[in-house]
Amino acid sequence: MSKTAAALAVALVALFSIPMSAQFGGLLPSGNVYAGVSYARLTDVVNKQSYRGWNASAEFFPFSRFPHLGLVADGSGFYRSGVKQYNIFGGPRLSTTYGKWRPFIHAMAGVRNVNSNGFVSNPIGIDVGGGADYKLFFKNFSWRVQGDYIHSHYSGANQGDYRASTGIVWRF
Repeated sequence: MSKTAAALAVALVALFSIPMSAQFGGLLPSGNVYAGVSYARLTDVVNKQSYRGWNASAEFFPFSRFPHLGLVADGSGFYRSGVKQYNIFGGPRLSTTYGKWRPFIHAMAGVRNVNSNGFVSNPIGIDVGGGADYKLFFKNFSWRVQGDYIHSHYSGANQGDYRASTGIVWRF
């Protein structure tokens, strides 16, 4: 997956969520869209290295009887000389609200695309993590801090990676 395709997917989710929710008169669930920068400690087959990149997600609350349960689609990309890694995960997220804070935890599964100097691998990954959103003084905006542990298995070895990200959240 290229950087352009990932950025386009996030932009489409963000752009079409406003007109669609207005068009259907509130029939679509509420949710949020997040975009931020990310730092990761990733394993490139056997070597642990630091990577910088981006992280984006869209969360929807489709169950009116369970207002603390959301469904998340999460994407991220990390870069280092000769190495590119993209992650696409999805799954449930539990959250609650305490004043201006909204702490959450999530468990997601998906696919990782690792390109290390021409060697390409697409292992299945599991992402477990959490974080908190802090409501800003701008209407419908929050600041997010998030941490994740990502587990996968490729090239004959288990991979345990860590990701930290921060950025802006727009709630709708």
